[in-house]
Parts: sequence; structure tokens; C-alpha cells
Amino acid sequence: NSADRLLACRVRALLANQCRFVTGLRVRRAQQIAQLYGRLYSETSRRVLLGRLWRRLHGRPGHASALMAALAGAFVWDEERIQEEELQRSIDEMKRLEEMSHVFQRSGVDCHPSEPKSQPEGNEDSGGKEQPWEMVMDKKHFKLWRRPITGTHLYQYRVFGTYTDVTPRQFFNVQLDTEYRKKWDALVIKLEVIERDVVSGSEVLHWVTHFPYPMYSRDYVYVRRYSVDQENNVMVLVSRAVEHPSVPESPEFVRVRSYESQMVIRPHKSFDENGFDYLLTYSDNPQTVFPRYCVSWMVSSGMPDFLEKLHMATLKAKNMEIKVKDYISSKPLETGSEAKATTPSSERKNEGSCGPARIEYA
Repeated sequence: NSADRLLACRVRALLANQCRFVTGLRVRRAQQIAQLYGRLYSETSRRVLLGRLWRRLHGRPGHASALMAALAGAFVWDEERIQEEELQRSIDEMKRLEEMSHVFQRSGVDCHPSEPKSQPEGNEDSGGKEQPWEMVMDKKHFKLWRRPITGTHLYQYRVFGTYTDVTPRQFFNVQLDTEYRKKWDALVIKLEVIERDVVSGSEVLHWVTHFPYPMYSRDYVYVRRYSVDQENNVMVLVSRAVEHPSVPESPEFVRVRSYESQMVIRPHKSFDENGFDYLLTYSDNPQTVFPRYCVSWMVSSGMPDFLEKLHMATLKAKNMEIKVKDYISSKPLETGSEAKATTPSSERKNEGSCGPARIEYA
């Protein structure tokens, strides 16, 4: 009847008004957020952030909630945490290089292969062929290779080395201890944990470092995760660059947006006895205007220097009994279903006295 139709029309009108009101509020909120990001980020940073956000969320279930989290300034751990597969790929690379080394030793050649044939995922050219490794430095306990990164003017670097005067545990802990690094690495301007993921143990760090004069200092925002497999006697640390809303680009530094590092350590005996081999694979884009050979020379000479400083810092910590956080022996924390997904950096002020969420992570 006419009364029912009139009532239905009024209900539809009320619902339409409500929808317009809610939509208006959300549009204004989005405009406010856009203005805020416009003040915090440069135009290039906004384009990179939005581009990466669109590629991640496009066509995925639940993308609306992830989008709202990103707009609200939250870090999307589901997309950025380092997965088990990434850790395992690095360990597999070490195994392949060890197998090749053993083949050479059995044939009577006391050296490691000059061109490791292993290929990390994503570094193949359009024809599916692997880029060859080129030997840059060949010493008894230190071998350095490089290879071109397809489509760029940059190289990826790989080091296979050995130390016999420190333990794997000491070397690993010194790498991970951010407070101690500020003391032994004079190039560090800033190094701090921004956020931590309880689910995987991944951490986001902000690292600012001096570059050779007359270049500006560089800053890195990256996620890292480590694993210690005591059963298989291996340790691995994986890091790669990310974007984090709480660390906008600063005009004082040049932001390095392409950065990857994988360190695998194989003890000769145990974690607490001297002697181990390590495999370090590294690449980044420092955004310099220098020719390719200049950048290659800086990295090729800087990497051995950094590793020796790391080695000396480990020796100093060992001989002078400098307190360094033990990431391997830290007691795991209980992480029940009600545990929060992340831990902000404000809760890490007493990092030296508290353990990581799980024994294999930091």
C-alpha cells in the first residue's frame, strides 16, 4: 500500500544521507592524512611509498584494512617481515659453496672455487642465464667476488672467509649488538631499533652512516632477522631495505632504498669454540654520481676493512671482557594468542637486559 511505500522511501533516504555523511568524513580524513604526509615526506618518497603500497595490496584479500593501516602510519608486518624461506635460501647458498669447496679439496686443490655458480633468486637476466661471478680478491682466508646486477650499473658482492681466533657466538653477537657497534664503528652517526615483530623476531632499524668526503651521509631503514640452528650448526642473519612511516626521509642524508645483506656462519666445531667460516652476500645502491668502477673500488676496499673492524671488535670484546648482549642464550618470552604483533622501540630501552621473543631471533 501507499503507507508502506512511503516508509520505504524514507528509510532509503535516511540510509543515503548516512552513507554520504560517513563518506564525507572519510574523505576529509584522507585529505588530512595526505596533507600530513605531504609535510613529512618528499614528493619522491610519497611516490615510492604509494607505488609499493599499491603493488602489495592490489588484488589481495583484506587489502582495505591494510590500506587503512598504512594511511594511519602503521607498518605492515605481514608484507615486510623476513620469512623462513629467505633465511633458508641463504643457508642453501652456504651449503652449495661448501660442497664446491670440498670438491676442490678432494681433487688436491687447496682453495675455494673462483666462480661460485649459486644464484640468488631474482638476479637472472632476461634470457634466464646467471651472471658470472668475478674474483676480486683471493687470499688464504678471505675471498671476494662480484657480479653485475642486471639492468643496473651496480654489482652484487660475495665474501667467503675464515676466522680462527674468535668463537662464532662472539662474532655473531657483536654484529647484532647495536649499542656496541656505536663504539667500535666510527662511521655510525645513528643506529637504533624502530620496531620489532613478535611473530617472527624481525626488527626494523634506522642506520645513519658517514660516507667519504665530499659525499653526504647515507641513511638506511631496513628489516633484519636472524636464526641460530644449533642442530645443524649454522647461524644466519638477513637484512633488506624497507620503508617505515616513522622514519621519513631527511634532507640531511641521502636515503638508500636498495640494500640487501645475508651473513651465514658455519662453526668449525661448536658455537663456543674458536674457528668458523662465513659467507657474506651484499648489495646496495648508494646513489652516487661516480662511475661504476669508482663505486666498485669503494665497496671492494671498504668491505674487507669493515669485516676486519668487526673482527677486531670481537677480539676486543673477548679479551677485555666487554659486555655484549648474548642473542643466542637469551631466554625466549611467552607469546600467547593475546600477544601484540609488534613491540615499539620505546620498550627496548633496556635491550641489554632483556631477551628476544624466541631463542633463534633478534
